[in-house]
Formats: sequence, structure tokens, C-alpha cells
Amino acid sequence: MSEYDVIIVGAGNAAQAAALSAKESGADKVVILEKAHEEMRGGNTHWSGGILRIAFDDSRMLKPFLPGVENKFLNFYDGIQPYTKKRYKEDLLRVTQGRSDPELANILIDNSYDTVKWAVEKAKIECEPACSVCGVLVNGQWTFPGGVVIRAKHEGKGLSASWFEASKNAGIEIRYGSGALELLQNDKGKVIGVLSKEKDGLKKLYAKAVILGCGGFEANSQMRAQYLGEPWDQAKVRGTSFNQGDGLRMALSIGAMPCGQWTGRHSTPIDADWPDFADRERGDQSNRLSYSFGIMINRKGLRFVDEGEDTKLYTYAKFGAEILKQPGGKAYQIFDQKTVQHLEPRYKTGEPIVADTIDELVEGMDIDDKAQALKTIKEYNLCAQSANNFDPTCKDGLSTVDLSLPKSNWATKIDEPPYEAYPTTGGITFTFGGLKINSDAQVIGTDWRPIPGLFTCGEMVGGLFHYNYPGGAGLVSGQVFGRIAGKSAANEI
Repeated sequence: MSEYDVIIVGAGNAAQAAALSAKESGADKVVILEKAHEEMRGGNTHWSGGILRIAFDDSRMLKPFLPGVENKFLNFYDGIQPYTKKRYKEDLLRVTQGRSDPELANILIDNSYDTVKWAVEKAKIECEPACSVCGVLVNGQWTFPGGVVIRAKHEGKGLSASWFEASKNAGIEIRYGSGALELLQNDKGKVIGVLSKEKDGLKKLYAKAVILGCGGFEANSQMRAQYLGEPWDQAKVRGTSFNQGDGLRMALSIGAMPCGQWTGRHSTPIDADWPDFADRERGDQSNRLSYSFGIMINRKGLRFVDEGEDTKLYTYAKFGAEILKQPGGKAYQIFDQKTVQHLEPRYKTGEPIVADTIDELVEGMDIDDKAQALKTIKEYNLCAQSANNFDPTCKDGLSTVDLSLPKSNWATKIDEPPYEAYPTTGGITFTFGGLKINSDAQVIGTDWRPIPGLFTCGEMVGGLFHYNYPGGAGLVSGQVFGRIAGKSAANEI
């Protein structure tokens, strides 16, 4: 019989935070069960952009995360506006249409700064300014719309590597190829361990508490079809292929309460030419998030969203879904030379269609109604503005005039060749449906009572995100609730 103090199922950002938190809170024997083999370890964290959305009242509160940044970027902090808890909550409630659970939202926001600071110190996570993803350089000064300023160096790859090194140094055991199949309970209903499928067969692993941190069901086509519906069973998976909904299935089977938007998911515009499961070597390079500075056209030659509705960190998670709903699950992002300079560097991993005329550009696109595409671009240009007041740093109010589907900001004419078109589809990153928890990250049963010995964190927390989410909040949520779960689980000892 294997005896542990705390078992953590999963090995991503949230699970690792839980493991280190449990260890520092007094749990001596802590084990992480990683279903993947070592070469594929780390869950979705490896593919993340490493962006960390935290609340701060003064830009210089970011100094602990960015030591020496002013040596590289003169007057760096002068271009950063405070991102207060009030603004954070307003953004969260706006994009989730007011459906984010108030208690969970407050826990996330109130603990965001201190928890990320703890994680950075605990795991020695190197951070850098999120210039290439969130920053805009204007007249030599970096600005960061929406307050998202920091990210892990080397993005998700760097973040994941830091967590694994920290767990190793803390003496936390990691069992690779160990996939939890079911939760073990005693006669009183307390969770006392897991049944695990290992390389040499099935094993029962016992502990005083179990933390589920093994993600959602985004890699499971059957569950996507069941809960998300068509066409999500055909979506490309932006992250790990191992998030098959195992933790959710195990918890629900012993009476855990489902919570949150089970029809909701985090999706994003990605390169249409990427494989069905993301390329681990290239990591977080599939995203195509600069659509705000151009227009998107589907295979019928029509625009289908207001590309300038908001800045990308508040629209990409839902626009990925809108692209997937289009004929063939595909669309093209079109830019001219006035705006290609603002495309984020990840676009360099793809091959655009390039042409000197709009006619040639459309001819090279894989669409069914090319005449309509030409008409759509022409109508857009008639209603768009000159670039005189174009401002990529904020919602500039430069909107189309008398266009049936408006573009509310950054609506400049597409008239400066050569033109570029990038094929995109909607990729799925994680699912919003999860488990109901209390403020101690205990899993709540369908009888509205906590299930003794069972905790959860990360993407398995239900009720926080609905419809959409603010970019950078996912990793922070994982760290916040992971830290809480680890401490709470250690108290079971």
C-alpha cells in the first residue's frame, strides 16, 4: 500500500502550485500523478503564452517581477497605467456577461498579486514584459492595454520548466505515465486515494487528501460533442492531447456537483494549417490575434464579426468560436501595409497569401464566393476611415460609417499593397464546465456538502468563466486556487 499525505492529479501550472503549497503547509509526502510520459509533461501550461493578469495600484508594484527592466526599456513604468482590483473585476464581469461567480471572482482578483509573487519566488519563475503579445510600442514607449504587463520568460515552456524544477528541489515525487482512473473512498465517504493506471498495471495509491488539477475535456472529441455540440468535435486542440476530462468524470461519479458553463470553452483564432493536436516544439505559436487591425472574411466572402469590438485580450476567446462556426471552420485575416507592422510575432510561423492587388489576393484564397469577397472588401473600404487617427494602443473610436456589420475601432481602409491574408480556424484551449468548490477549494457534492478529502484547482474550477474570459486570468486562477487547495489539503493531515 502506497501512503502519501497529499496526491495531486495533474502536473500543469495549477497542480504544481498546489503541490508546492501543500509541501510548505506541512505535507511531507506529496506526489504528483502525471498521465503523460515525461517528454509530454505539464498539461496545457506548456502551450500557454505565460501571460499573468494581476491587479496593481501602481506600475512600480511590478518591479519584483521585472528586475532591471528599466536598464533595457528607458522609463518603462511611465507607460503603464494602474490595473486596480475594481478594473479587473469590471473586465471579468463584462466579458463573462456578469455570470462569473462573485465569491470566486473576488478570491481570484484579491489574491492575484500576492499569489503570483509567491509563485515567482517559490518556483524561481523568470518574468519579462509581455511586449510581443500585449504591448504596443509608440514613439519609443511601451504601453500595455488592459493592464496585462508580465509573462513568464519563454512563455509556457519556461513556466512549466520552472514548476518542475521547483517540485524536484522540494522533494516532491512525480510519477510519469500514472493516469488516475477513479477516486477511492472509505465507508464515511472521505476520499482516501486514487486507482491509477501505471506502466505495469493498476495500483491503489492512498493519501489523506487528493487534489484534482488535471484540466478539462477539451482533448476529448466525444465530450466536446456531448457538451459543446457541433462543430466542436472537429476543433483543433491548441494544447495537450492528455486533457480528456478524467478528473471531472471521476469526481462526478462520486457525487461532485457540476458547476459553471458546460457549453462554454476558451477558444482562439489559430493558424488553419496547424495539426489537430498542437505542435509541442513550437508551443504557443499558433495564435492569430491581430485581427483587430484588419478584417476577417469567411468562405462565403463575408465578414462575420466586428473585428474592432474591443482589444484582442477581451475578444479572442470568443472569436475563435465564431471562426469555427463558419463554413469549413475557416476564415482569412486580411491586412495591408499600414497595419502589418502591428502583427504580433507569432504570425511569422505561418505562410500568408501575399498579392499586389485585392483581386490577386482573393484569387489565392480558398473561398467559395470570390465575387462576394471582392464586394465585401470594396464595401468595407467605402465605409472605412483614413489612418490619420489610427491608434493601436487603445480603442481609438475609428469606426466604419453606414456599414451593416460595423467595425467599431481601428477601421482603416485596406488600400496599401502588398496585401496579406492569413488562413485561420478556431482552436480550443480549455473548457469552462467544472466542479463547484468553496473558498477552501473543497469540492462540493450534489448534497451541497463538501466531499471530505477532495479538492480541485485550475481548469476544473467551475463558475469562474462564462462565454469568454480576460486573457491572462487563466494561469493566475490556476495559481490562486492551486495555492489554496494545497494549503487546505495539508490541513487534512
